[in-house]
Parts: sequence; C-alpha cells; structure tokens
Amino acid sequence: MDTQDNAPDGRVGEADGTARTALHGLRVADFSRVLAGPYATMLLADLGADVVKVERPGIGDETRAWHPPADRNGTSTYFLGVNRNKRSVVLDLTTETGLEQARSLIAASDVLVENFRPGTMERLGLGQRELRARHPALIYCSISGFGSGAGATIPGYDLLVQAVGGLMSVTGTADGEPVKAGVALVDVITGLHASLGVLAALRHRDATGEGQLVEVNLLGSLLSAMVNQASAYAVAGVVPGRMGNAHPSIAPYETLPTADRPIALAVGNDRQFTALAEVVGDPGLALDDRFRTNADRVAHRVALRDTLTKRFRAAGADHWTTVLLAAGVPAGPVNSLDDAFAFAHKLGLPGIVDIPASPADGEDPGSHRQVAHPIGLSGTPAQYRLPPPRLGQHTAQILDDPSDPSISRH
Repeated sequence: MDTQDNAPDGRVGEADGTARTALHGLRVADFSRVLAGPYATMLLADLGADVVKVERPGIGDETRAWHPPADRNGTSTYFLGVNRNKRSVVLDLTTETGLEQARSLIAASDVLVENFRPGTMERLGLGQRELRARHPALIYCSISGFGSGAGATIPGYDLLVQAVGGLMSVTGTADGEPVKAGVALVDVITGLHASLGVLAALRHRDATGEGQLVEVNLLGSLLSAMVNQASAYAVAGVVPGRMGNAHPSIAPYETLPTADRPIALAVGNDRQFTALAEVVGDPGLALDDRFRTNADRVAHRVALRDTLTKRFRAAGADHWTTVLLAAGVPAGPVNSLDDAFAFAHKLGLPGIVDIPASPADGEDPGSHRQVAHPIGLSGTPAQYRLPPPRLGQHTAQILDDPSDPSISRH
C-alpha cells in the first residue's frame, strides 16, 4: 500500500515521489474541451487519476485562446483554471494514424470522457457501442448540450442553456431584463454530474467488472440544479419569476443596502428574526403581526425590506456583519472576488495553491497559482502534481507507450 506524508497544500509528500490518492491507477482518456468536460476530468485528476488530454494539432482546446486575461506566458487563465494534473497529447483524428493512436490510448484507459456534438465520435469510429464491444470494462462518459436525441443538433453553450433552461427567467430584478449568472454555472454543474456518474460507474465496475455508458447534458443538469424553483413548478404548477436577490419562500433572505456596501441577510427561522430585530434596535418587529412567522414576512416582504433598510443605513456592512454574526444571524458583505479569497484565507480554508513549475520541462521558473480543489479527504486528499500542460507537451511520452500510467514531471 502506498503511504505518504502529505503537505498541507496537497503536494506529494513521499520520499519516492508517489502519492496515495483515491483514484490512483485510474486512466482517463479525455476527449473533452472548453469547460464541462475539462472540469469533470480535472476533479478526477486531482483525486489521483492519470488524465490524458487529447487535443487538436496546432489549436488544442479552444479555451487556450480565450484571453484576456492570460498568464505570463500568454496562456488563457480560462484554460489554466480547469486543466491541471493532466498530460496533453496531440492527435489528428482526421487521419487513420491519429485514430489508431486514439484507439491505443483508449485500450489502455479505464474511462473515456467526450463532449463532441452527438454523432461525432460515432463518425470517427470511436462511438460508445463500438468501443465498449471491444473493451467491456470501459466507462464511456458522454457530455452534450441537449442530449443525443431530438436536441442533438442544438449547440451546447452555457449562455444558451441558461436562457432556454429557465435560469435567466429567475435571475435579475423584477422590472429588469433576464440576466445570466456571472460564471458558466451550468457547465460547472454538468461537470460535477459527469464526475459523479463516472465514480458511480466505477463502483459498479468494481463489483461486476462491467463498464457502462454515462450520459449527462447541460439542460438536464440545469433543470435538476433549479431545485426548489423546479420543484415549485413540478409539484404545484408555480412558474417562478425574477425577484432580484430576494427568495420566493423565505424573508428576509436577500441583500440590503448599508452605509457603504450591500450586506446579505439569510434569516431562515423565527429565532433568527427575533435576534435580528434585537440587533437593529427594534425588538417589536418580531411581535408585529406582519412579521411574526416566515409566512407573514414573505407576505409583507416589501414593508419588511423598507423597515430594515432604514436601520441598516445607519452603519456599514462590516459593522452589521460583526454584530449580526455574534447574535447568530447569518449575514455577510457582498465581496469582490479578491475579498472572497481573503475571507477564505482568514477562515483557514483552502483558496489558492501553488504548483511548482518544472524547468526541466521547459517551463519558466516559479510556480503556477491555482484555485484549490474543493473536496477534503482525510486519507486520500487531492494532489497538485502537474501544472496545466502546454499543447502536446506529453505527446512523445504517451505515444511511445500508451499503457504507461506515469505522470512524472520529467
């Protein structure tokens, strides 16, 4: 059994350079690009899988060119954010040589992940039926925008799915236009679903020896992730609309202005509301018939917001955050991203990690700053073994021996 002394930042701590990880020995052939697929495979790579990223000659993953912003070498930070711990191999899938190289890689892999437009892999002779007939233990994960049926021809872009999937209809102010989320949230959620599906399929394979097809799509992932809003429609026929930062079922659960910047209040029960009333110097609010229960507060949310806003304008967000948290009322300022990372650091939570560069691989001296893996595992923590690869950086190594699971930096 592998053992190691893990550094706090998750870097390899064993004298021989190996690491005990949850997915040690797992090979993933990653034919995905952009965000949903690469995010899923990076999560698997962080947990120890050897992920081989298959890229097009000369271009690679489209996100390599999505800049600004870029790092000191001119590489898109978008690409860098979802491709660490991977090796890059360039294969020309328009040629028989490239396809044969791809087949050799797949034969040596446990999992294949792809997010081409439905039908593309089949036209290349790399469809799931053909490959799983040859390799019954292969787990084949297919990510699409709108499934492989009637929606197969619809391009799967996050913005499009946020629009047609209903997320934009509930995002933004009531009197404003529909607004997308500030990040490609649907891609991220779909990547999480893909990685969960792969892990479930691996568990089944451990028990039976059988691989299977794992399918996820952006629209289905979004509808699932709409949770209470989707359930309101499915169960009660309620079609929700835009409410700004307010909540359809809880009040006060929104942002309020203060003397300097907005503060978020998340009052989830009557006890917290009573404490809130005390903190703002108006304990009678909790006894007001309009605000006694959550249902009352929801029914009179406008009057409640107006009352609280007058109180909160007396001081700044930091003051209110301090006194509210001390009273057990969930609250916090609306932070910028730099403030958010600083807040995580203050709490002792992982935020940004540094992956040492490897001059032997032709990299610039220094380190690669990355956002920390979000899952804590006490026995097999995430590892930061490799910085995001240069296009085709490992082609010779992988084509020389596709079955070699080594992820050596040198």
